[in-house]
Amino acid sequence: MSESITQSRPGKLLAVRLRELWEGASRNGLSPDQCGSLQKLELEDYAAVWNRALLVPGEHDLSHSALLEIAHWRGIDDLTSIRRRCENAVHANKLDWEQRVRVLQGDEVEKYYDSADLYIDELMWWHTLIDDNSPLAYVAALEFALMAGCRAYLDFGSGVGSGALLFQHYGFNVSLADISTVLLSFCRYRFTERNRPAGFINLKQSDLPEGAFDFVTAMDVFEHLVEPAAAVDSLYRCLKPGGYVYGRFAAEEDHERPQHIVHDFGPVFERFSQLEFREVYRDDWLWGHQVFQKKI
Repeated sequence: MSESITQSRPGKLLAVRLRELWEGASRNGLSPDQCGSLQKLELEDYAAVWNRALLVPGEHDLSHSALLEIAHWRGIDDLTSIRRRCENAVHANKLDWEQRVRVLQGDEVEKYYDSADLYIDELMWWHTLIDDNSPLAYVAALEFALMAGCRAYLDFGSGVGSGALLFQHYGFNVSLADISTVLLSFCRYRFTERNRPAGFINLKQSDLPEGAFDFVTAMDVFEHLVEPAAAVDSLYRCLKPGGYVYGRFAAEEDHERPQHIVHDFGPVFERFSQLEFREVYRDDWLWGHQVFQKKI
């Protein structure tokens, strides 16, 4: 995978390649259908990278593999019932949030996520790519990290740990950090089942280690935080000089996801600037992620 990303198209990230493909279509004599086919091939290659990293050994279908993982974790044999849970998880999480979070304060939100068991179903199903391909942004992040020569990776707001599994599969030293005890427990289970090494950081109990990482992803995390600007300070401390934060700092209006409590990311960008981070890359074509580099 590292060869296909870093050698076959040196210096060209996926979003850049696709933008150049479409913008140069008429000049290169390509029809919209041809461009669409080439883009589809690129995304299929990304999906193959994602699948190789996440599939349970012996499995070939990512959705079936995910259902098996959840079933094993929950001690349930009926995969049909597990699938129903997954398909209903977004709405179930919405109801759970509305019942349990009365005030947007740190302790209330932290308590919710600490036992947000339903997120396992929602995130695992999302990562099957059945509903949309946006989890492939993790592969785009991997592509960037390989090009930048990074090796020490932190999955900040790690959820069910799919990003960390991807990076570890391709040779990174990985750590996962979250405030959710139940999600971190599920991540440990996934890594243990595959006999893969990783570090696990419960952010309710420990700070991020200082100067430990050269690459951090924060995928769809900041919109969930009560104090998102303060999280930038934590990432600054844990990064080595010259290290990168690769994240998406945006949230569309979504009535099914009231957990998205941040819509103004101005203070986040201001804090990046105050700490002398430099924006070095922006995906303005696919999924809207940005990369900030800590001052060397």
